[in-house]
Amino acid sequence: MTTTGNTTSATPAAPAAPESFGTTTRRLGATGPSVSSPGLGAMSLSGVYGPTDDAESLRVLHAYLDAGGTLLDTADFYGAGHNEMLIGRALRERSREDAVLSVKFGATIAPSGMPVGFDGRPEHVATSLAYSLRRLDVDHVDVYRPARLDPEVPIEETVGAIQEQVDAGYVRHIGLSEVGADTIRRAAAVAPISDLQIEYSLLTREIETNGILDACRELGISVTAYGVLAKGLVAGRSGGSRDMFPRFQGENLARNRALLEQIQGIAAAKGASMAQLAIAWVAARGEDIVPLVGARRLDQVTSMLGSTAVRLDEDDLAMIDAALPVGAAQGDRYPTAFMDQLDSER
Repeated sequence: MTTTGNTTSATPAAPAAPESFGTTTRRLGATGPSVSSPGLGAMSLSGVYGPTDDAESLRVLHAYLDAGGTLLDTADFYGAGHNEMLIGRALRERSREDAVLSVKFGATIAPSGMPVGFDGRPEHVATSLAYSLRRLDVDHVDVYRPARLDPEVPIEETVGAIQEQVDAGYVRHIGLSEVGADTIRRAAAVAPISDLQIEYSLLTREIETNGILDACRELGISVTAYGVLAKGLVAGRSGGSRDMFPRFQGENLARNRALLEQIQGIAAAKGASMAQLAIAWVAARGEDIVPLVGARRLDQVTSMLGSTAVRLDEDDLAMIDAALPVGAAQGDRYPTAFMDQLDSER
């Protein structure tokens, strides 16, 4: 119960969380696999946002899979291969068919772990895939995608090389990541594309107006949305590695927190956390959009599962649109050097 002045009112009850993701599956594109929604972004299990423990990380992976979650998103450069090996350990204890493995490649990194460039050359595709298959301890991956566009290599050549691996049986479907509408169309002219992985959240909505979402829908390509929690802003987190992002700096941070405060009442009325509201909002943008949510603790898996019970009606969506229109966030989503590498921002 909550009490205001002399008036007592009931606090809205949280919606009953489903026991599994089984009823919230979506298909990646016209030709891609069916996956659970939300999908699990595994990057944070390799220390990106703070120290991690492999035993706890394995519990997180198993908890997600045990609940009927299927979509595991990783990359060969997450933890310099650590992330793939971790997922490989988890899958050894269960059926390979329990998971849909979405793997990014192409980012070159320094010993510090920071990305320093991208390699989309056709000859690099097969080599990267060979290492990923070994680390994951599987005979194929379900979706394989370049992490970014290599400006020195036409996308047609990179996608064509992945298609060769599809033909050989080592890859099931081809995805893209952080590319613009023109690149999407060029890639789709070479081979079927299942999905585009790109940042999309309450604070990052530009794909709605820059032609990217339109191009995907025109071509029957789904969106797997990462950064759904705005890199932690939605949950009120800051500090650590987040300090490198402009939206977490100075006045930008205060402004962005104030924006999110405007919709806290909607979450409260749904008996949901702000994180659950943010996930539910992305899922509500279309059946062709699958939120990817990072988790490194068991309670975060529980929260993710609970988000599937949050229902947003037209009035809710209209209020959110009014409070957080496209371009409302203050500060770029990445530092300038990283923004310059994004084909999706050109």
